[in-house]
Amino acid sequence: MTSPGATATSRHAAGRGAGERRRRAATRRRRAVLSVVGIGLLIAIVALAMPLFRQAVNEFTLPLDHQDIIRQQASKERLDPALVAAVIYAETKFNPRPSPAGAQGLMQIMPATADFLARRSGATTFTVADLAKPDVNIAYGSYLLRYLLDRYDGNKVLALAAYNAGESNVDGWVAAARAHGAQLTVDEIPFPETKAYVAKVLKAEHDYRTSYASQLGYR
Repeated sequence: MTSPGATATSRHAAGRGAGERRRRAATRRRRAVLSVVGIGLLIAIVALAMPLFRQAVNEFTLPLDHQDIIRQQASKERLDPALVAAVIYAETKFNPRPSPAGAQGLMQIMPATADFLARRSGATTFTVADLAKPDVNIAYGSYLLRYLLDRYDGNKVLALAAYNAGESNVDGWVAAARAHGAQLTVDEIPFPETKAYVAKVLKAEHDYRTSYASQLGYR
């Protein structure tokens, strides 16, 4: 027969065991809640940080500056703002410096070309030093793009090829292609540098349009 003392001891031990189980269960619940909260906070932080991360990546791999000037000149010359940005990207990546050949500024305008464009557009106060100014350089580069697009009946590939290699080279390539009953495509451009340049601009145009839709005025 079990003594009353032994029974009380058993009950006390059982009570301690039940209390311990309840404490463990409560601890597990707190840990589960904290885990859920922690995961939620992590997701929120990632969601908030992603736009900043994408912006930082874009600024490094696909920089954009002077977007107000780009939009203004693109509108004036009836150009896609992304095309103007893409040409700047291909020429200088928005970090202007004179080329060994003497091209100047963001869109790498040759002084002789700028002088031709100035006379054509009716400008009377042009100096080579003006090409270092972003607003002037982008204005001349955009004017040149519109001139070339008009000259080649809106053919972007030919206009970009001429921007890089000159009109006389492109005219010769077009004539050779037509002699064989064909049109000049990117793949048929005989200068490797110009072929790569045109492909680079076309890709960058798409990337700028999708990555900087707001900054370039698409929405």
